[in-house]
Amino acid sequence: TTIENTAWEHPSELWEALNPVLNNSFLQCAIDIAAYDIWAKSQNKKLYEALGLQLNPNIQSNYTIGIDEPEIMAKKMLEFDFPIYKIKLGTPNDVEIVKYLRSKTNAVFRVDANCAWGVDEAVKNIQALEQLGVEFVEQPLKADNMEGMRELKKHSVLPLMADESCIKPSDVAKCAGLFNGVNIKLAKCGGISPALGMIREARENNMRVMMGCMTESSIGISAIGHLTPLLDYVDMDGSMLIANDPAVGVCLKKGKPIFTEELGLGAKFV
Repeated sequence: TTIENTAWEHPSELWEALNPVLNNSFLQCAIDIAAYDIWAKSQNKKLYEALGLQLNPNIQSNYTIGIDEPEIMAKKMLEFDFPIYKIKLGTPNDVEIVKYLRSKTNAVFRVDANCAWGVDEAVKNIQALEQLGVEFVEQPLKADNMEGMRELKKHSVLPLMADESCIKPSDVAKCAGLFNGVNIKLAKCGGISPALGMIREARENNMRVMMGCMTESSIGISAIGHLTPLLDYVDMDGSMLIANDPAVGVCLKKGKPIFTEELGLGAKFV
């Protein structure tokens, strides 16, 4: 009823109207993405064009390697020819795992510690990871350990990216000064509308911006693709990790986002 009764010219107006009503970020994200698709198509433009953006030909997505036995992680890594891999960690042998994977490739590594480390452990691990060609470390400490992050940032030799510590728009300010950047996920923050605000606030705080994904369909991945001109890093491999993708749209070829000729989101159900 709220959707039917809300007149909007820009998708953000619909998002604001629905925000007090919906208590489900995934649902709000889906509606918001659909609204941006309609909005861009009404202008006969692709979404990034409607947003006034130009594609960045240099941005590349990583491919995510989940925690497993090192030999299995290496096998998964070598199955996909990507220039960047995000290595999920959180074991007693994290540095040894990265050493083993490094022996198999010269690709750039990013590390996601998934809230698993303590401050001293993080300092020690990050020093070793820097020597192994790791670009940055994502969420090294528990999401609410802000005092620990304050201490860690003083000693970290690698950039630190917030993930679980930065879910919604109000979290960006909390992370400023404690992290070097934020990883924004559309499905968690509620869509493109709040994500654009989070990006602006991160930039105002001189923070780097990454956009990540869940294991989601090509609909969500396509939305991320259109925002890549605003990003420093992107993790948009989610649709590659599912067997039942109901749609086609922006996809990855060796890490590079490949856009369709379709207007709007550039995605459609199949």
